[in-house]
Amino acid sequence: MPGQIRERWTDEEGALLARTDFVGEERVIRLNYLPDLDVGDWTIVHAGFALTRLDEAEAHKTIAMMRDVGLLEETV
Repeated sequence: MPGQIRERWTDEEGALLARTDFVGEERVIRLNYLPDLDVGDWTIVHAGFALTRLDEAEAHKTIAMMRDVGLLEETV
């Protein structure tokens, strides 16, 4: 599921982290493989690591498709 980065930082051990919104659920992810991702960027994550950058239109298209097939609830 696409997630949008809301905040990013480097922890005391040097790991690049980001607070990411996945359609209303926030999680902290690692940016090791895509260190140039920034606030506002969209990404696909696996096992806590950002692996793919998405443009905003593609992210919204993917979220809509997931809703259409019943993988996500509709928002009010």
